[in-house]
Parts: sequence; C-alpha cells; structure tokens
Amino acid sequence: MIPIQNVYHMLAYAFQVLHERGYRDVATEQFGNVAELCAAILVKGTAIQLKRGLNREYIEKSDALSTPRGKLEISESLKTRSIQRKQLVCAYDDFSVNSYMNRIIKTTMELLQHADISSSRKKELRRILAFFRDVEPLNVHTIDWNVQYNRNNQTYRMLISICYLVVKGLLQTQSDGTTRLMDFLDEQRMCRLYEKFILEYFRKEHREISANAAQIPWQLDDGFSDMLPILQTDIMLSQQDRILIIDAKYYTHTTQERFDVHTVHSGNLNQIFTYVKNKEAELREKPHTVSGMLLYAKTDETIYPDHEYRMSGNTIAVRTLDLNCEFTLIRQQLDAIVKQFFGDQAA
Repeated sequence: MIPIQNVYHMLAYAFQVLHERGYRDVATEQFGNVAELCAAILVKGTAIQLKRGLNREYIEKSDALSTPRGKLEISESLKTRSIQRKQLVCAYDDFSVNSYMNRIIKTTMELLQHADISSSRKKELRRILAFFRDVEPLNVHTIDWNVQYNRNNQTYRMLISICYLVVKGLLQTQSDGTTRLMDFLDEQRMCRLYEKFILEYFRKEHREISANAAQIPWQLDDGFSDMLPILQTDIMLSQQDRILIIDAKYYTHTTQERFDVHTVHSGNLNQIFTYVKNKEAELREKPHTVSGMLLYAKTDETIYPDHEYRMSGNTIAVRTLDLNCEFTLIRQQLDAIVKQFFGDQAA
C-alpha cells in the first residue's frame, strides 16, 4: 500500500505546477485516501483558476430572439411560429464559460460528492461549484479526454489530468451495465502515474543526464516494417556514450508463478531485451553502452525480483522500487540507479 503522501509527491513530479506556492498547504495536509487527495488538489487548483478567470470559448447557439443576432433561420422561425411572437430564430456564437474543459471539471466535482471523502471537503467542492452555475455537466461515460491545449488554456492541463484520474479511478461498469464507485486508483491508472513520476523525477533531479520517453527504430535487414509495433520506451536515460532504457511496471504481482516457482514476467523481459538490442544495433557505428532495466513497483509480496543479467553483451537489470516508505528513501533508490549506470559521468 502506497502512503497517500507519496502519491502526492508522485503527482507533484508528474505535474510540476503542484510545486508552486498556492499548493503548499495541500503538500502538508494528511489524507485518508487518494480520492480525498485528488479532491483537495482539484479544489485548490480550480480556486486558483477562478482568480485567473474561467476559460471561455465560442459555442454555437440557436434561440428565438426579439433582436436579430448572427444568422437568421427563417425556415425555423416559420416552423416554430416565432414570427407571430415578433421573434426570429437566430444562430449565433456565444462567448461562454460553458467550455468543454469547464464541463469536465464540474462533472468530476459532482462525482466526488458521492466519493468517500470528508464532509468538509464536500463543502469546499459545493462552494467551488457555485461558480459553475452556467456550466453544463457531461455524461461521465462519454467524456472525450483528447482535449487540445494552447497558450490560453495551458493552466487547465493539470486540472484535466486530475479529473481523468478521478473519473477513471472512481467509476467501474458492472456486467449488467450499472455503475458503482470502486477503490481508487486501479492498477492501470497507477501504472501511468508511476511511469510519469519516474520520468519527471529524473528530468528534474538529474539534469546532468537526458531523460525522455523516446521511440527506438527497428533495425531491419531489408527495411520492411509493415505491421511492426512501435518501440516506445517509458524512460530512456542517456549521457555521452551510456544509455539506460527503463520499463516501469506497476503490477499487483511483480513475478509470474508456475508450480511454486517465481520468475520474471516473460513478456516484460522480451520487451526490454528487444528495446536494448535494437538501440544497440542503431549505435553500432559509435562508442556506446546500452543497458536495460525493468523497474517494478514493490508490492506486499514476499518474493520480488532484484537481479542483474548479462544478455548477449548487454546488462539487463530487474529491480523493485519501494514506494511504501519515506519519500526521501524513494529518492535515494532512484538516485542509486543513476549512480550505478552513469557513475563518474553523473556529477
């Protein structure tokens, strides 16, 4: 079980905005569960956004108006007999706070009203929701999360990401089509946060090395690549001629078991080996050292992997990151990875 405060630290690295002054009281608060934490972040972040002003966008509307506006809909005016009331149906663009992002935030806050959070937190949510009177909620099952960001709405990026975690983490559809609240967060959502946290930690705390989620090109003899999957890494650390490819894994069970024998997940091992060997082949004309690592989140299991293998000239490490400890110890574990694979170069 990951301490709630550590989940906050993970979110803070994934979304650097949480390091800003306005969120300091959230960082020191104690939370009973992750839903409470996300509610606190959403309340604080939305309050800050309200001071900046809610995002507005032009929304097409159609109404019967006494004063003509926009495009006149004559056929619709005749059909609805608006002319008899001395009105015309007009289609026009309204610069409204009823933007899609605001609708996502309102929908999420209303969902949190039914979650396992304190009454005081629900009161804070209701206070914020009063500013969303002109915003329409969405169907939580049909929200389009593929929102586009620009200079005018960039401040919404973290808020929408928190909303995504809340909606996907709190809702679960049953076999009969009904919906219930479920434990927060599920394995899939925690896996995404775990990957993002590790990548952003290395980016922020180890600027002496390059950290990104790079793609690796297939090294093919004839160039034919139809239907080959993209080799998308979670984290690639590099400095000068040394490269470490990390695959971050968040599973309930860190090993697979057969006949009481525990082994590393074969699919994970094949994947990291493929990444390493294709990167190795890509750099064959240059001095290089390419290594790979499967970095599992440590669970409550008594048997967990902590090994290092030499495979066809490359080092493949399998490690576990203990998240159930003081965050300073988590930092030490991640710093030790940099020291081991980059050593004297990482200074």
